[in-house]
Amino acid sequence: MAETRRDETVRRSDLYFDLPPELIAQWPSEDRTGSRLMIASRSERSIRSDRFADLPDYLTSGDLMVMNDSRVFPARLFGARADTGGKAEVLLLERKREDLWRALVRPGKRCRKGISLEFEEGGLSAEILESLGRGRAFLRFAAPSGRVTESIERHGSVPLPPYIKREAVDLDRSRYQTVYATRSGAVAAPTAGLHFDEAMLDDLRAMSVELCFVTLHVGPGTFEPLRREELGENKLEPERFEVRGEELRKIARAKSEGRRIIAVGTTSTRVLETIEEDLLQAYLHAGRGREGVSGHTDLFIFPPYRFRNTDMLLTNFHLPESSLLSLLAAFMGLDFMKHAYAKAIEDRFRFYSYGDAMLVI
Repeated sequence: MAETRRDETVRRSDLYFDLPPELIAQWPSEDRTGSRLMIASRSERSIRSDRFADLPDYLTSGDLMVMNDSRVFPARLFGARADTGGKAEVLLLERKREDLWRALVRPGKRCRKGISLEFEEGGLSAEILESLGRGRAFLRFAAPSGRVTESIERHGSVPLPPYIKREAVDLDRSRYQTVYATRSGAVAAPTAGLHFDEAMLDDLRAMSVELCFVTLHVGPGTFEPLRREELGENKLEPERFEVRGEELRKIARAKSEGRRIIAVGTTSTRVLETIEEDLLQAYLHAGRGREGVSGHTDLFIFPPYRFRNTDMLLTNFHLPESSLLSLLAAFMGLDFMKHAYAKAIEDRFRFYSYGDAMLVI
């Protein structure tokens, strides 16, 4: 198991690095598996470059690969205040019922109870029922068809991250989405999974790498920088997760048999580390009738942290001073992570959501 030294103290400023802006990927690679892959070995303290298409060379029969099957929905809506015509943008966060959503409204001054918003798409409209602070609110939607969710799916825009400096296009509807995304609810993609295509998944199954699917619906907090210098003083916004019963049994069996558990992305890692050992033990011996576990997690991983359920990590390159980079520092050790990122910049790897990947062994 990966473990950071217990005497290692890391602060937010330790997670800062200068990134040339031209290394921030604005478009996906031509082919999903066409990205580059950095191989970082913790035991050897070695780094080398490869192609993502060669990922199976680093895996072996019996490995369990844990993937986040959350699906990004077109959560961004553009509109205006009904009374003044002032522009407004809404990022949908969580559906409470067909017509009621928790959302982020920009600009924040638009976010007051009683204000009505009208959107350009399909006659959709909304009323702010309650302001929750920091631009967040409960919105009640109406659509001419009465089918609010269907209208949002048809007319909403892909919520690209703020560091992608362009408008979303049709290509993003497919490429800012994993090929195994089945459970709608995320406003950001679990980006480590964007590199897989169906052919590679078939190759992994053929070599007896077991695939396991968990769900964590990524929220906007994933892009927010850490605000406090002392890492332990930072909090993450809770995100919904679910692990079905059969997937819990896969994880439990892999642990009991000493097989490697490989997390695809920081979101899968956080789900794995949220699962308690006694729950895994219960599913190891349970029949098929148990339904799984679901809820919200605000688990924030920072050094020092002992990983209980994660042996290897496949991940993209992350924002400085972010909770994602904090997790990676905990998994790799701060110095080794800094070395890997300096090498990635030197070798012109592509960063962030549409960028290249790293496998930490």
